[in-house]
Amino acid sequence: MIPRIFLKKKEELELKHGFPWVFNNEIDTVKFEAKNGSGVKTVSYTDAEAMAVESGSVVEVCAKSGEFLGTGVLNHNSVIAVRIIGRGHADRILEDVPGYFLAKIQAAYDLRKKFYSTKDSYRLIFGESDFIPGLIVERYVDLKKNVYLVVQFSTLSCEIFKNEILNALRKVCKPFGIFEKSDDPNREKEGLKLKSCWHGEVRDEKIVIRENDVLIEVDLVNGQKTGYFLDQKNNRQLVGSLCEGKRVLDAFAHTGAFALNAIKCGAKEAIAVDFSERAVDLIKRNAELNHSTDKLTAVCADVFDVLKEYEKNGEKFDVIILDPPAFTKSAKNIEKAYGGYKEINLRAMRLLNPGGILATCSCSHFFDAQNFYSMIMKAATDSKRRVQILAKTGAGPDHPILAGYPKSEYLKCAVCRVL
Repeated sequence: MIPRIFLKKKEELELKHGFPWVFNNEIDTVKFEAKNGSGVKTVSYTDAEAMAVESGSVVEVCAKSGEFLGTGVLNHNSVIAVRIIGRGHADRILEDVPGYFLAKIQAAYDLRKKFYSTKDSYRLIFGESDFIPGLIVERYVDLKKNVYLVVQFSTLSCEIFKNEILNALRKVCKPFGIFEKSDDPNREKEGLKLKSCWHGEVRDEKIVIRENDVLIEVDLVNGQKTGYFLDQKNNRQLVGSLCEGKRVLDAFAHTGAFALNAIKCGAKEAIAVDFSERAVDLIKRNAELNHSTDKLTAVCADVFDVLKEYEKNGEKFDVIILDPPAFTKSAKNIEKAYGGYKEINLRAMRLLNPGGILATCSCSHFFDAQNFYSMIMKAATDSKRRVQILAKTGAGPDHPILAGYPKSEYLKCAVCRVL
């Protein structure tokens, strides 16, 4: 029999709304067939006998009443005890696992085809939002039209189906190369080791992609996270369209993609600042790729220090982009993050010419929209500037938001006019 997880009373509501996780403190009992032949047992999840249902087992999740809620993968090593992989019964999934994942990946691919061409690079699988918890797949297309996939298996729930997933990706995408970059520290919380390797023939570590008609070098093996931040593609294009004839500051620039989009759209000058020497070297290479070295200056420095220095020296800009890394990765540090976001936004507002454009972002799920827009308002008040928000955006359609799963709505971008 398929083991069944029964939740505590009233713990099923979030799952019914679409939330894809079950935390270990939400589980009441586990029902399973004893291996010693003593029949079916129902034990408390905190009972040592519950370990008889091993981590990696496919289980069915039920409400306290017995109502079926979905099928998931159990992991005793994680506080997220079950990750839901489907809303149908387990036997239907297990009777054809390769076909099950092939259908999921094909559906994700077909969805992206509505928004992107075959020449575009985009996120193909966005974990829970594409109903494969813990799986990230980036689809990159180089200038030779070769398709590369960078895959990340962050959870046990996708790790145990790795072969089926990789085979499905090969069938759907026909990639030139697949690089696995499963180096997310969360793997260790799942009881998994960190891992990075090529699947199949070893290919080029670095490739060049075209985004919004801008050339960007992507380091598949050693780049941040899964190589490049594809989620800002549409925002880079939007901000670029406002930069003709303008002086632009791209802070926390990483690859310099915002600055390069600005120059492509006619900016007269752009300064790209990042604390990482590796990032600054990459910005310079990208400037060369786009024949923009005469207009783009790369600066290796702490953005907080640079903003202070520019203000002290009376520097002025027409457009400023703030795209920092997440200032908080937990709910307990929100207040500290609020202060950091407010400081950089306040100083950026002071550096803008009247009527200038501020594109400000946060990629932290925990720093939600309410905190984000409150921060912008207070930064405007303290800088004695007035702000009109012209656009509220997020990630592109290759990062769909799953209703009932707030974490999938992580990126916030506000395009503001500062008076």
